[in-house]
Amino acid sequence: MAFDIDMIKGVYSTIGERVNKAREIVGKPLTLSEKILYAHLWYGNPTKAYVRGKDYVDFAPDRIACQDATAQMALLQFMQAGKSKVAVPTTVHCDHLIQAKEGAAADLKHANSVSSEVFKFLESVSNKYGIGFWKPGAGIIHQVVLENYAFPGGMMIGTDSHTVNAGGLGMVAIGVGGADAVDVMAGMAWELKFPKLIGVKLTGKLSGWTAPKDVILKVAEILTVKGGTGAIVEYFGPGATAMSCTGKGTICNMGAEIGATTSTFGYDESMERYLRSTYREDVADAANVVKEHLTADAEVYANPEQYFDQVIEINLSELGPLLNGPFTPDLSTEVGQAMAKKAKANDWPIKVEWGLIGSCTNSSYEDLSRASSIAQQALDKNLKTKAEFGINPGSEQVRYTAERDGILQVFEKLDAKIFTNACGPCIGQWARYSDPKNAPKNSIVHSFNRNFAKRADGNPNTHAFVASPELTAAIAIAGRLDFNPLKDKLINENGEEVMLDEPTGWELPPKGFEVKDNGYLAPEEDGSHVNVVVKEGSERLQLLTPFEPIGDSITGAKLLIKAFGKCTTDHISMAGPWLRFRGHLDNIANNTLIGAVNAFNQKTNFVKNQLTGEYGGVPDVQREYKKAGIKTVVVGDHNYGEGSSREHAAMQPRHLGVAAVIVKSFARIHETNLKKQGMLALTFANENDYDLIQEDDTFNFLDLNEFGPDKQLTIEVVHADGSKDIIKLNHTYNAAQIEWYKAGSALNLIKKQNA
Repeated sequence: MAFDIDMIKGVYSTIGERVNKAREIVGKPLTLSEKILYAHLWYGNPTKAYVRGKDYVDFAPDRIACQDATAQMALLQFMQAGKSKVAVPTTVHCDHLIQAKEGAAADLKHANSVSSEVFKFLESVSNKYGIGFWKPGAGIIHQVVLENYAFPGGMMIGTDSHTVNAGGLGMVAIGVGGADAVDVMAGMAWELKFPKLIGVKLTGKLSGWTAPKDVILKVAEILTVKGGTGAIVEYFGPGATAMSCTGKGTICNMGAEIGATTSTFGYDESMERYLRSTYREDVADAANVVKEHLTADAEVYANPEQYFDQVIEINLSELGPLLNGPFTPDLSTEVGQAMAKKAKANDWPIKVEWGLIGSCTNSSYEDLSRASSIAQQALDKNLKTKAEFGINPGSEQVRYTAERDGILQVFEKLDAKIFTNACGPCIGQWARYSDPKNAPKNSIVHSFNRNFAKRADGNPNTHAFVASPELTAAIAIAGRLDFNPLKDKLINENGEEVMLDEPTGWELPPKGFEVKDNGYLAPEEDGSHVNVVVKEGSERLQLLTPFEPIGDSITGAKLLIKAFGKCTTDHISMAGPWLRFRGHLDNIANNTLIGAVNAFNQKTNFVKNQLTGEYGGVPDVQREYKKAGIKTVVVGDHNYGEGSSREHAAMQPRHLGVAAVIVKSFARIHETNLKKQGMLALTFANENDYDLIQEDDTFNFLDLNEFGPDKQLTIEVVHADGSKDIIKLNHTYNAAQIEWYKAGSALNLIKKQNA
């Protein structure tokens, strides 16, 4: 039986009426995305048609999922909201704070030792406020959600950008910052700009070495890392229905890498099979009753150009295996000669040192079984693997079943390290080097989602390439980045030429899933007696102090940094070893923007202090400005804040005294996070004005007292020589979001309303 089955049946009991009403109001057939959105309006039945990409809309999500790194700050904020229990089903998953080093047992033991304070805090807060808690080792949040909570036609938000993984089971699942989750946990509406819609028609059928991962790698090539911003990507066509549910999840998962609000697929037989195999027959039965509302109207998929803002068509029969990277997930290259040529031209190391399989993107039973079929061939054909293997199963249920069926043992025979059911190397929790900053130049291949510099191991010289699990296994065996398993032969231990056969595997375990302890702890029905303790002087946890409003007069603000090029949330608030401070705002603020490249000297963590004329680390200089009572401004390039949903990338600058972030364009989640924390998130009306900003600039906001929706703001930029530039700035604040700014943060407003 599924978790929260009554809630799911409640959603299905109203979906037909709401979808029919929406179709009547919109006046045309509806996409799946529109059906789910209109079925989850905060005010119930639809009363108007919303304009895509323009109208802000209040929604009522069905549930919330939080991972341990982001849950700390989310729950610290919720504790201030004045509520005794969460208003919607919520879960916390401990998967980020487990470092991969020696192997599953030793690594989990170490994590439970060094992070016990945090795990106990999360468990006690969950118990107190009615939140389901998944223990360390239970699995990676998005795989666990897919196995237990995702359901077709539902709406979920999660404090992790890869919450979108649940689109593989027909949800609209969206990554948000913790403050957004707090709104919903507190029983309030969740606001989102009504997304634009991108349709991806999949024709043909996957075969051979081509996998679902290659579909999203191709889409990333087409749309780039910002091409999906503000849009939901909806997949359809015969190629979509022929694909497994977990394969669909992989595609939706990496939709975060194109900036998409989320991605989704219509309900079909593969989803029903997955629901029944994961012991949710009751959900499958309920979904079948309303299945006409769990996919788009037939007219939409027959004539997609009439109903989507953009349509892409991919013939899966013509799609080959791809490698994306390094340093960005949208740089796509076909295997073999194309990679050999590109690697030589760019001086990418051809030798591959590690092949890593798993993460929330590709850690299903199907993924592990297909990759193990390649690993088994290395054993059968007497091949010596040239690279090391690392495996992160997605959940304890997947791990237990894969071990029962002999899948993990195949990797172990190749001396692979089976890491904990956790994120591990995917998020920088990989103890690969003792001194990562000075580690050598090298290449790795993984089935993860992101491959920014230093993302996996902290080494800026690691060139990480993204591939399917089966291709990752093949390249790890060959040990070469330019290996093409479709054509290239390998020399085995006997000196014989052999080729790898096409991968095989199982969509679902033939003997069914099995697990002894899935790692779940249900909260008490009444947690009012539970005491949540945050020790005074703790370096890991810190109770929050409400932010003071920035105000309607900003003059004499100094430039903190003008960031050059890509500036992701990893650059603004690094993960890896810094994850241990995710519950302590002042401590983690010491990594603020240390990865951003200073446009004036092309260095990281080295900016000019205008008070002294000397150079120092970004957080150090910023603390000097804060001590002097001086507000600051951060300037950035396109797609600023790309990547993770981590709201720390907004809270840290806010805590240190940054008043405004002015960029060419924002990634969606980060822009919202800045707004939620009571900061100014602004864009250049003329993006070329970015070039006007100089190192010693001072900023005066001329009309902030007139801050209003759809109204530009004007700043005076005073240069060191006394010359000035007047610059116009755009913003996307609506009236409610301006109230967040005036209150100092959205949380301040919630507390006031609940007082």
